[in-house]
Amino acid sequence: MTAEAEALSVLDDAAGRDQLDRSGLLARIEALPEQCEDAWSAARAFAWPRRAASAKSVVVLGMGGSAIAGDILRSLAALSGDKPVAVVRGYDVPSFVGEGTLVVACSHSGNTEETVAGLDASLARGAQATIITTGGRLEKVAAEKGISAFTYTYEGQPRCALGHQLMALLALGECAGLMSDQTSAVAESLALMRGQREALKFAAPSAGNAAKQLALRLRGQIPVIVGEGVLADAAHRWKTQVNENSKSWAFWDELPEMDHNSVVGFGLPQAMVQQLHVLFLLPTAIERRAEVRYEATADELSRAGVAPERIDVAGESALAQVLSAIYLGDFVSYYLALLNGVDPTPIDPISRVKARLAQG
Repeated sequence: MTAEAEALSVLDDAAGRDQLDRSGLLARIEALPEQCEDAWSAARAFAWPRRAASAKSVVVLGMGGSAIAGDILRSLAALSGDKPVAVVRGYDVPSFVGEGTLVVACSHSGNTEETVAGLDASLARGAQATIITTGGRLEKVAAEKGISAFTYTYEGQPRCALGHQLMALLALGECAGLMSDQTSAVAESLALMRGQREALKFAAPSAGNAAKQLALRLRGQIPVIVGEGVLADAAHRWKTQVNENSKSWAFWDELPEMDHNSVVGFGLPQAMVQQLHVLFLLPTAIERRAEVRYEATADELSRAGVAPERIDVAGESALAQVLSAIYLGDFVSYYLALLNGVDPTPIDPISRVKARLAQG
């Protein structure tokens, strides 16, 4: 058996999968369409703050997957809305935060210290606020200060709860006038992801499973995922999923910005060139100018000896594109974890860092 055939057999071995994936992360990945559907229904029925529509700006506070949900909201709002949206990953909020700002504190646990600190600072400046969480300190703050809180229940890693937070932000975005009705875009996204699942799920053999095949090409490599517009947010999500699920290095970049800096450094250090695998997330219906830019950038990578690969992303709406790209990346990161021989669920280094911070 060749090394490639042996690796592919690992991705079709249910017993081996269960030995590594002891917490059942695969089931949570596969269930993202249903999570989004349920979360969308709940979020549309929630009584968001009446004053949200009068906000002049919106700030999303969050870390990790919560912040990526905020990034997607920001990108979608920029396509059709006229209110600025900022995402804060950290303790400090922008100086413009005040009475005209709607601050959305997003934290799966409700205890993310950066998000809690940012909310406290925002409230001290007179900003209106709402909260998206499962509970924790944020839910207590909401009860103490009379702040609306959209709470959801989810057993699993925070990174697997992207659907809950994103759908809540989209529903709030409608109420705040950040974007138009997202019903059709959500419906398209759900249908697209369900179609993907049939082709990408573990039961789909490696021979015809695009996610398993891509994971095999990435094994032993350092992925660099590149996107443009809302697909840059998907590229960021791919990077973090490879980090957390596959326990591996990964980076992300975006077009057209990378053609004004990164393109100059493709060839060095030479020892790393053969280790890099650059993935471009591109919409199937790509505009001609973007097509030319991709081709030129890929040529520069090839000239430097770096392997570029194009991933065509389906979807009519921007939301469908970003969610279908994210869904593929989640599967790829999971299969890469199996090839790496690691349990995809634990995030021990993150836990250790948080424990050190808790000690002061």
